[in-house]
Amino acid sequence: MSECGAILFAEDNAKDVELVLETLAESHFPNRVVHVKDGVKALEYLRCEGEYKSRESGNPAVTVLDLKMPRMDGFGVLSAIRSDPSLKYIPVVMLTSSQEERDIIRSYELGTNAYVVKPVRFSDFINAIRLIGKFWFMLNEPPGV
Repeated sequence: MSECGAILFAEDNAKDVELVLETLAESHFPNRVVHVKDGVKALEYLRCEGEYKSRESGNPAVTVLDLKMPRMDGFGVLSAIRSDPSLKYIPVVMLTSSQEERDIIRSYELGTNAYVVKPVRFSDFINAIRLIGKFWFMLNEPPGV
C-alpha cells in the first residue's frame, strides 16, 4: 500500500479537523494523517514540493478534500490530481458541507471517488468518518500503481 496507508486531509475548519483526527484515532485506524489547511498545501504535499520536499516519496492511500478552502478549492486540487499521471489513481473523497447538486455533479465530472456531505449532528459526523475509514482501509482495493 502507498506510503504506509497515509491519509492526506485538506480542511481549513479547525473544529472539523479536530473531530476527524479524534475519530480516526479512537477508531484505532493505524493510518497516519497528514493535515493541510488549503489546496495549495495539498498539492505541495502530493508533489513533494515546498516544506514537503524531503518527505518520504509515495502517494497517500486516500486524499480527503474539503470543497471550500483558501488559496485553492477542492475542485482545483481534484482537477490537478486527475490531470497528473503520477497522482491520477489516488482515491479522492470530497468531505464538504455543500449539498448543492452542481457541486456534486462537478466533483464527479472531475473524477472524485466519493462525495460525502458533512452531517450536522455530531454523532452522525463521527459515524460518517468511521464509515469512510472502514471503507477506504478495510474494504477498498486500490490499484497497485
